Amino acid sequence: MDSKKIPYVISGPCSAETESQVLETARGLSAIGVKLFRAGLWKPRTRPGNFEGVGECGLAWLQRVRDELGMRVCTEVASASHVEACLKAGLDMVWIGARTSTNPFLVQELADALSGTGVFVLVKNPINADMGLWIGAIERLQRRGLDDFGLIHRGFSSFESMRYRNSPQWQMAAEMRRLYPGVPFLCDPSHMGGSVEYIPELSQRALDLGLDGLMIESHCCPSCALSDAKQQVTPEELGRMLAQMCTRESSSTNPAFERAVAEQRARIDTIDENLVRLLASRMEVSREIGRLKKENNVAVLQLSRWDGVLDAAIREGQTLGMDPAFVRDVFNAIHAASIAEQNSILQNNDSKN
Repeated sequence: MDSKKIPYVISGPCSAETESQVLETARGLSAIGVKLFRAGLWKPRTRPGNFEGVGECGLAWLQRVRDELGMRVCTEVASASHVEACLKAGLDMVWIGARTSTNPFLVQELADALSGTGVFVLVKNPINADMGLWIGAIERLQRRGLDDFGLIHRGFSSFESMRYRNSPQWQMAAEMRRLYPGVPFLCDPSHMGGSVEYIPELSQRALDLGLDGLMIESHCCPSCALSDAKQQVTPEELGRMLAQMCTRESSSTNPAFERAVAEQRARIDTIDENLVRLLASRMEVSREIGRLKKENNVAVLQLSRWDGVLDAAIREGQTLGMDPAFVRDVFNAIHAASIAEQNSILQNNDSKN
């Protein structure tokens, strides 16, 4: 692996299980050039009775990885006691997991415990698609003077059927990149995909979007793993995969490229202007429908009608080569705005009566 090619690669097992497993995996990762080693010591599980990690005893194993191989080491923390143990062991960095970043109380506890320590902190996106929670977690760290942090995009839970374990929702990653320029931003394709087969495509997509690196779970014997066996690769497999990854430059000095991009961006600007006008026209029609519904005492929400509209839009989008999920998201947003407009008309009229 060319370390200059992908600035940040963090890898290691989902869970530290035994000292020999940790060291064997770390040696394999070090051999392919990985400098940052991860291993979960405290594992948040949905239901009790599953393997919940080895806890503090695993810190000594991480210390051996650091001392013998020169790798930086990190683990997930979810409480002040976790932070205290990691600081005592001299870990280089920690990360706040998706379940924890969803809970402002726990994030505040971690921010208080980490304040003044100088430890680098990675913040995974919340398990549910709430931009405010992700931003809020970062703000809690910043208010405690923790400005040395990074972001991890690992996808969001969803009730919809999809090929991945978690919905990528790349637009949220793009927005966080815009809000926090210069902050190290990684993708966790292991948790996003939930299966080894999806890791290469998700990794490449993240790099294409300009993310800085990857956190990928690796195990010396994935089939024996006590947690998330399906999404862990061997160090050798990871080395082959990373060798195939292609990073993108942030800009180009090629004048022909700059001219061509400027022309296409001008086209996009024109299309966007037309889109805004069309959306404004649609909202006006929605308001007129709202007035008609008010006059005739008809409920705002008409699910049978909307289901037909959405199905037709998705079918038409597919014929034009568009992602059905994208079409669904756009039309659901438009529908929500239309419903809000009609509700506003009903409420305004009701308040005058």
